[in-house]
Amino acid sequence: MTELVPQYTWVDGQGPAFGAPGMEPRWTSAAKDTVGTAYAASSRAWYTISHGILNEIYYPTIDRPQIRDMQFLITDGETFFHEEKRDLKHEFAYIDSDALAVRITGTDCDNRYTLTKEIVNDPHYPVVLIHVRLEGDRDFLSRLQVYALLSPHIDGGGMGNSARTLLVAGQLAVVAWRNQTSLTFTTDCGFSRASCGYVGQSDGWQDLKHNLTMDWEFGSALDGNVAVMGQIPPQYTSDFTVAIGFGEGHHAALSTTMGALATPFDQHLKRFIEQWHRAASPREWAENAKDGGRLLQVSHNVVLAHEDKTYAGAFIASASIPWGYAKSDDDLGGYHLVWTRDMVQSATALLACGRVDTARRALTYLACTQRPDGGFAQNFWIDGTPYWTGIQLDEVAFPIMLAWRLWKLDGLGEWDVFPFIERAAAFLVRYAPVTQQERWEECAGYSPSTLAAVISGLICAAELARAHGAPELATFLEEQADWIEGHLEDWTVTNDGVLLPEVKRHYMRIRPPECGEPYAREGCGSEMIRIANRGPGEKAEFEAREVIDGGFLELVRYGVRRADDPLIVDTLKVIDHVLKIDTPKGPCWRRYNHDGYGQRHDGGPFQGFGQGRAWPLLTGERAHYELAAGHDISPLIETYEKFASEGGMMPEQIWDEPDRKGLIFGGPAGSAMPLVWAHAEYLKLLRSLFDGRVFDRIAAVEKRYANGRERSKLEVFKLRRPVKRIPAGHTLRIIAQEHFRAMWTADNWRTVTSVESATVGRAGSFADLPTNPEQTGTLSFTLFWPEESRWEGHNFDVAIEAAR
Repeated sequence: MTELVPQYTWVDGQGPAFGAPGMEPRWTSAAKDTVGTAYAASSRAWYTISHGILNEIYYPTIDRPQIRDMQFLITDGETFFHEEKRDLKHEFAYIDSDALAVRITGTDCDNRYTLTKEIVNDPHYPVVLIHVRLEGDRDFLSRLQVYALLSPHIDGGGMGNSARTLLVAGQLAVVAWRNQTSLTFTTDCGFSRASCGYVGQSDGWQDLKHNLTMDWEFGSALDGNVAVMGQIPPQYTSDFTVAIGFGEGHHAALSTTMGALATPFDQHLKRFIEQWHRAASPREWAENAKDGGRLLQVSHNVVLAHEDKTYAGAFIASASIPWGYAKSDDDLGGYHLVWTRDMVQSATALLACGRVDTARRALTYLACTQRPDGGFAQNFWIDGTPYWTGIQLDEVAFPIMLAWRLWKLDGLGEWDVFPFIERAAAFLVRYAPVTQQERWEECAGYSPSTLAAVISGLICAAELARAHGAPELATFLEEQADWIEGHLEDWTVTNDGVLLPEVKRHYMRIRPPECGEPYAREGCGSEMIRIANRGPGEKAEFEAREVIDGGFLELVRYGVRRADDPLIVDTLKVIDHVLKIDTPKGPCWRRYNHDGYGQRHDGGPFQGFGQGRAWPLLTGERAHYELAAGHDISPLIETYEKFASEGGMMPEQIWDEPDRKGLIFGGPAGSAMPLVWAHAEYLKLLRSLFDGRVFDRIAAVEKRYANGRERSKLEVFKLRRPVKRIPAGHTLRIIAQEHFRAMWTADNWRTVTSVESATVGRAGSFADLPTNPEQTGTLSFTLFWPEESRWEGHNFDVAIEAAR
């Protein structure tokens, strides 16, 4: 075990000055840190780059940001002080077009020197390596002093970090830690001096800014918002390598970091690029790209890089934190969590690229994360620990669809996927059609996008059930899907639209639950929904018919509805009228009207409220629709590519107003970047164009529904969602988790019929109560639970209405 030997101690009178909780580093710039430019990863660590500096590093065991900023400070000690982030002009490039190794060249405004950084990871250990060259006039360079500055945010938090300087293998380094994770910060030549301080009080930036000289050499800073700084030995400033390594404890961090530095940087770079070459993208798709295939390669690499290497198959949504520069420790999640929705999008995109093994690895990870009831947490850390806990039905349906795709490709190997699928399908049966949250994670009710996924998931599960010797379950799941499909327009369409005068009938974003249905809120029955993230004094309650999004296009994507369906076409007119933004780069769409999740009206960061901006992802979704409709999507492909940053990163949102405060119309806003879902959408779009059909289309769903189908004559009754009426001639299907006996009558109990429920595996038990087309009156029933020898204790009445 390496002994920690303090090299320096606190100077008298310069005691600890703790930063306030949540205090951000002085060098974090809201004006400049709104746009990221690159992302790279190796087998053991991830990092993001923003405006030329290392912005965040992720250590996979924790999967939370471990630093907030790492940059260089440069001074001649007499006349100037340059902060790399603010004072240099940056040029970005990939060192190799097939790899996520990056080169950033920073030049001072007077063109006196250039600082060139090449950044990779050690391909096998959690160490980020930055090779630096300082070039310029020899006499001028000889006067320069170069310092490396780092702000640890270990385990995702800025407060509660500690750091100290130490000698290891004869070289001066810094170790920082929080909880069980340690970080080592040093160079291949060691530091000549180093200091640990508190942000805004005793950190290195404050020290140098004061008099252009490093006066403070504090040996430790404990339990606060800390920053560490080391001076590069003057004789090495022209060529050196910085390493930032991680481990579970000091010794692990130190040994991996020093081990990485023992190998010349050129060898690391060569091996890093060689390994990325083994993961080449499908180059034949580039013929349909408008940028020569650059975004194709970057997107492929970005999706691959977001798979965790400790928890195989875990794909996070993004290595970024939306508006992270404005956030404190109160929000640890960011987007470096697993959402099954985003994750299946990533896995499906890689499946489109031919990576069957990767997609199977993702599915097995999800199987290990599935809850006993068949569902999934809204999102979770890579170790499966839930973060948010809402119920989103599409997040249960998507894994079924991924399993079906793998099964169709004979890509499941020796794994018996059926128990996993059966549990997930049972969850959908139990909870559908009302979802607690739709894909925008805010509202409960009947969502077109959610129901598109649920219908498709049930049909996929039915095919798998039939193939695994469970025909009764297969038929039951198909009938459940038919029931939902038959009610789509009843549940999700308004006949009295107000958004576009000439279109009265169109899909809504969501219809809220009726009174007595799951997740019904106060004021139910009025069809009002509450929009999240609205600003102070802004209206937050709207009629459901007043709010629209593009989620209905999922019905076309999976094959539930045809692209030329009149209702689809009319709804497109409404969203183009309400949500479409024509940017200098091409059209883009907002999520839904009145959205508050986005950059504020004045350009400030989203902090609890804002204005939802346009999402490039939605341009991709529109392109998929246009392809399904048989239209030329080349202009949308080109637009999508233009939304990418200099480094090829796809933003979650773009600034969709005239230029303001450094925000460029059509350029990235301060939200997540990269949004991996957006990269996955682009990959699938190129595959769809290559194939001439939408890759996500599910053949069994399209065959069953796209060309029309006689409406299901089932009406489903569940204790958690009782129904009040049924058309004459329809069958009332009672579904419960346990076996039951239904006692029922259609003539006010003058005659009584008893029926035992039929059990269909984990999907539960059901009994059918038929009616005839001429029948009227009331169908009444009660339930007996044999396993508990218990009657339900009251009757349920369902009105039989004349068929329309």
